[in-house]
Amino acid sequence: MRSEKEESGGLSSLKMEAVAPIPPDIIPLLTDWYETNKRPLPWRTDTNPYHIWVSEIMLQQTRVETVIPYYERFLKSLPDVQALSLCPEEELLKLWEGLGYYSRVRNMQKAAQAICSPEGFGGAFPSAFQDLLSLPGFGTYTAGAVASIAFGQKVPAVDGNALRVLSRLRSDGRPVDEDKTKKAVSAELLAVMEAEKEPYSPGEFNQAFMDLSALICHQNSAPECEKCPLKDLCRAHAVGTESSFPVKNPKKARRVTDLTILRIRDGERYLIDKRPAKGLLAGLWEFPNAAGRLSEKEALERVEALGLMPLHIERLPKAKHLFSHVEWRMTGYEIRVAAFEGKLQGREVLVTPEELDREYSMPSAFQAYRPE
Repeated sequence: MRSEKEESGGLSSLKMEAVAPIPPDIIPLLTDWYETNKRPLPWRTDTNPYHIWVSEIMLQQTRVETVIPYYERFLKSLPDVQALSLCPEEELLKLWEGLGYYSRVRNMQKAAQAICSPEGFGGAFPSAFQDLLSLPGFGTYTAGAVASIAFGQKVPAVDGNALRVLSRLRSDGRPVDEDKTKKAVSAELLAVMEAEKEPYSPGEFNQAFMDLSALICHQNSAPECEKCPLKDLCRAHAVGTESSFPVKNPKKARRVTDLTILRIRDGERYLIDKRPAKGLLAGLWEFPNAAGRLSEKEALERVEALGLMPLHIERLPKAKHLFSHVEWRMTGYEIRVAAFEGKLQGREVLVTPEELDREYSMPSAFQAYRPE
């Protein structure tokens, strides 16, 4: 799982310690280890920059095992950057459904259109780090990953995995959730990569951080230091402080929002509508909903206000969904109504469960209320 996310008080005294340099030996140690321990992943079968790019965007804040079927389905439908640039938005969002962070796939299409544009790159995937960085949705990590893996450039790809390994390796108390730490570590790693005289694969070196963090230098459990190729260089391991790193600032509490979901149905058809073009979950499909926790009486009044005639109401199980900074706490009702004919307006659509699954992109926030 990766993140492109790039001061508060109360941090440990570790923050104040001088940061040790990155030892040059890290390159041969990691690349040799990676050669024999790398995981067989579908995006590692070639160095096609489009394949690498798709996998890297999908892997941001999503586990590898979750990404694999999405990756394979996406490439089957959109096998190259030209196909992505031309894909209808509804089809594109449906392919992404369940991965979340839909702005990422929208930015992917914008980048694909820039690559394919005669005024952009004329259909040729750019190889230079700075050119990649100019594309929508390309941060320093994604540009570094594509440039190093696909094109062999000596540029780092520093994400949460690399930051975790390097913070433990050097007992580095700089908070890894601060952008200035990521920039500093990237510059330090770049210097080491450029100084290495022996031939090596920059792409394999960058990918080794992901596999080392997944297999050994764990995030949510104790690291398996005795298996680590860097154990003899690791400052934290030498004094038994592995669990003290990486250092992060305290998280801000999520804002809690109460929401009532109205699953309105006419026989086998359900009413859905499109969210606004801007804001949270922009342009995706949802069940009608209202702020707050509505009572049955208030829910029925909402349905009547739509010009519909309620016939039966049933309370649905409560559910919640976590966004980065917001938590939805949801109350739900299923409300059967008389015929919809002539009552639809605006962006509303009637769909069967099969049509919803096949054609309409509904975010996972509403998963608990999707009809079976």
